[in-house]
Amino acid sequence: MARLKPLSPETTPELKSHFDFFLGTLGFTPNSVLTMQRKPHLVKAFAQLNAAVMSPEGEVDLGFRRLIGHLASKASGCLYCQAHTLLGAKNFGISEEKMAAVWNYASSDLYSPAEKIALDFSLAAASQPNAVTDEMFADLSKHWSEGQIVEILGVVAMFGFLNRWNDSMATPLESVPLQVAQTASGAHGFEAGKHA
Repeated sequence: MARLKPLSPETTPELKSHFDFFLGTLGFTPNSVLTMQRKPHLVKAFAQLNAAVMSPEGEVDLGFRRLIGHLASKASGCLYCQAHTLLGAKNFGISEEKMAAVWNYASSDLYSPAEKIALDFSLAAASQPNAVTDEMFADLSKHWSEGQIVEILGVVAMFGFLNRWNDSMATPLESVPLQVAQTASGAHGFEAGKHA
């Protein structure tokens, strides 16, 4: 059960353009943002951060950036964000087969060596305590440019905020990301937990 109920988008009309930003990427305004609107400056700042981290002008594939967020959210245990990142990955062209394999990316032929080290890095960077080692960073640097590494870590850092927000608020999970996560998880199963 939500600890703070998401408010209707009409509650804060001056945030409409920020709510509309999410309509373009997810197809709806997330309950996390609808909860945040109690502090409009927070919604504005978050929308700006999200637009920068997930910019289409970046060097790292938009769908893969969502998988990075998925692994970061998995490390944090945030089921809300795990579902949202799978929906985002699907919306930006990641195949259902590749999404289903994200649970076992390290042994999957669907992931390149560059993708595997980026996902390893994402898990390590999102872990508490931080588990990124010099050796891992050196391996990452063999496959990704400095600009790409900044993009990858930007995704991890943004989801660090979102994971804490949504898990602490027990943000209710919307039906569309729940369905995508349940399909993608296959035999692993997916339950919304506190986000039901």
